[in-house]
Amino acid sequence: MTDLRPDTRVVHLPKVQPEGSAPISTPIYQTSGFLFDDPAVFADGMDRPDGAFVYGRYSNPTTRVFEEAVAGLEGGVAAVAAATGMGAINTIFLALLSPGDHVVAQHSLYGGTGHMLEELEARFGISVTYVAEDDPEAARAAFRPETRFLYLETIANPMTQVADLPGMCAAAREAGVPVIVDNTFASPIVCRPIEHGASIVVHSSTKYLSGHADIVGGISVFADHELHRKVWKFHCGLGAAPDPFASWLSLRGLQTLPLRMARHNENARIMAARFAEHPAVAAVHWPGLPTHKSHALATKLLPDFGGVFSIDLAGGREAGVRFMKSLKVALLAPSLGGVETLVLHPASTSHRSVSDAALAAAGINPGTVRIAVGIEHPEDLWADFAQALDPAR
Repeated sequence: MTDLRPDTRVVHLPKVQPEGSAPISTPIYQTSGFLFDDPAVFADGMDRPDGAFVYGRYSNPTTRVFEEAVAGLEGGVAAVAAATGMGAINTIFLALLSPGDHVVAQHSLYGGTGHMLEELEARFGISVTYVAEDDPEAARAAFRPETRFLYLETIANPMTQVADLPGMCAAAREAGVPVIVDNTFASPIVCRPIEHGASIVVHSSTKYLSGHADIVGGISVFADHELHRKVWKFHCGLGAAPDPFASWLSLRGLQTLPLRMARHNENARIMAARFAEHPAVAAVHWPGLPTHKSHALATKLLPDFGGVFSIDLAGGREAGVRFMKSLKVALLAPSLGGVETLVLHPASTSHRSVSDAALAAAGINPGTVRIAVGIEHPEDLWADFAQALDPAR
């Protein structure tokens, strides 16, 4: 095409394909679409998740690598990445539910998830029955012919109750009900719910998977191809696909996930034990402590207990606010799973849309403070927490 004029040349730039070598890092395919020589291949790519790359809303090579990597870590057959964690969750909800359907879910849920279930109830006639996360008999009693799935969290947000995944999945399997598990707080380093019978595992990849507080994203992993294809088709129409750069950052973070999780878990172990001994603290909610209601189950099910815990301060909400405002190393901010230690007040932030009755049912008090431990040196962290707890400061 040497006879093209400048106006055309600057539009149709050269394409470079590496020959005899390959990039070490996965490239960022920052393109909205892909070129074809064959119309049949073009059409086929729009119809299946493992076809040719066609359009960014359907698939992208950078995102595909992230999906395959997380699916491999979770022991699934395929995954669908989304622009946010709630994007991943809502894609599944809307792909699987129709008016008149029924859902069984655990009482203690992330506030955004609980809010969306309430919205589905109010606006679309979806009925929801809530059960304890560790009560398979209650789940069996709740299932109906119109139940479309059981929804659980491996480690609940923010009170860290642990779901009885083997028991709850067995009960659902007997009823022919798929199980969706939010594994964000555990990560696939601490738990792989598909191994216990889950059908879909969902993550807010904003958190531990990417691990650096620089992107928002979500991903769902599937135990079978049929369910994956059903959700993927809806995902394409919904338009919840992530940007390729966010997928690339998630991939970069994923490579250090085991190293980071080891430090998060160890720091949480040290901090939770010290908070439990402090006279200003009424209770510490972390499944690694023998006092936690899920400790026996967590010890059987998990190799470690995660980097998030909650504390109830003896002085209630006032003491919680004073504590958070006094911190200098730990930061008052939303989210979790990054390298920094973050604290928040669940009742007024992450669970602000949850009713008072639902907060009480989940064990969230007005003075509850959630602490997502980062990877700082534990002695620096404890010095900061100790000075914030000191009534004489």
